[in-house]
Amino acid sequence: MQEEIVIVGAGQAGAQLAHSLRQGGFEGPLRLIGDEAHPPYQRPPLSKKYLAGEVGAEGLWLRPPAFFETNNIDHIPNTKAVSIDRAARRIHLENGDTLSYGKLVLATGTNARTLPLNGADKKGVVTLRSIADVDAIRDGLKDSNSIAIIGAGYIGLEVAAVAKALGKSVSVIEAQDRPMKRVVSEAVSSYFAKLHLDKGIDLRLETGIESIEGEDSVTGVRLANGDVVPAELVLKAVGAEPNDHLAAESGLEVDNGVLVDGSGQTSDEHIYAVGDCTRFYSNRYQRSVRMESVQNAIDQAKAAAQALLGEDVDYDPLPWFWSDQYDIKLQIAGLSEGYDDTVVVGSPDDHKFYVAYLKDGKLIAVDSINFPRSHMLARRVIGEEWRVGLLPEA
Repeated sequence: MQEEIVIVGAGQAGAQLAHSLRQGGFEGPLRLIGDEAHPPYQRPPLSKKYLAGEVGAEGLWLRPPAFFETNNIDHIPNTKAVSIDRAARRIHLENGDTLSYGKLVLATGTNARTLPLNGADKKGVVTLRSIADVDAIRDGLKDSNSIAIIGAGYIGLEVAAVAKALGKSVSVIEAQDRPMKRVVSEAVSSYFAKLHLDKGIDLRLETGIESIEGEDSVTGVRLANGDVVPAELVLKAVGAEPNDHLAAESGLEVDNGVLVDGSGQTSDEHIYAVGDCTRFYSNRYQRSVRMESVQNAIDQAKAAAQALLGEDVDYDPLPWFWSDQYDIKLQIAGLSEGYDDTVVVGSPDDHKFYVAYLKDGKLIAVDSINFPRSHMLARRVIGEEWRVGLLPEA
């Protein structure tokens, strides 16, 4: 009889792992524990189509509920794992139950990064990580004329675009000197800054925050210079942190993410981890990486499933990401960190161009704006020496 596999985390990675295990022939007991009431669902549309009301919750589901029953996957919703007894190979749940495991897989994802500000706990201050979060934001937008967004990363700018399309007054407050600075070049930042300014967004860069104002409910954001940005709703969009505390408290090795090898195995041979909560060494990039993306969640889960089924795997992906803002699609292939040169092809004025990132003359990443062909080709040629004609002209 095959050992029981317990998966903690019913997001994209956890659901993919369960599916891949059954698809690969695993016939043993398989449990999927999730802390939300919904079946596993897609998260990228939360800040876009779901927030805009273009799709309902069921439109986000990765699989219909019947899928789990048909495939004999015991999906346990509304349940939180609170501790791991590695010696006994048991996991303790918040409701007092315990589950035994032969192999345990952590697919716990991320949490919204905390924001140590006075007033951050007021009514009307929200984060965006789940369906429940977006439901609260939608309700807030119905009753509000203005929203202030703290953070000009993907989530902050995507919500800004949706809120503006709904006719709201939108302010975006960013401590850095350009939007999305952590992940894109100055050319891409400048393009999106101009895009949002042209749409009427109040974009404030290099701006610190002193506090969130209001009595019981938020009324505005006080800036470091003393100015107050009026707002009836405030979104904290300052990034995410790996949900690795369960691993850390059980003594597993963590470093801003659960440390895993190329098979997804942690420092405990009986415990694996997949998705946004993990950190692994990439031979491709010659460094340790943690990725927050659908691609990583799916592909790392598939690799871990192969390993759990007895196959030799060494996961080292070419990552890719995307962001939709208004009618503009940004697609990113590769990781640009450490680049020493860039090449811009096409014109930002035409809303169709790409930026190639080079290191020591080799292509390491490409940001494509409304240029899907360059994105798809980039995923094939990253790592090659840069030359004219390697990617298409705009």
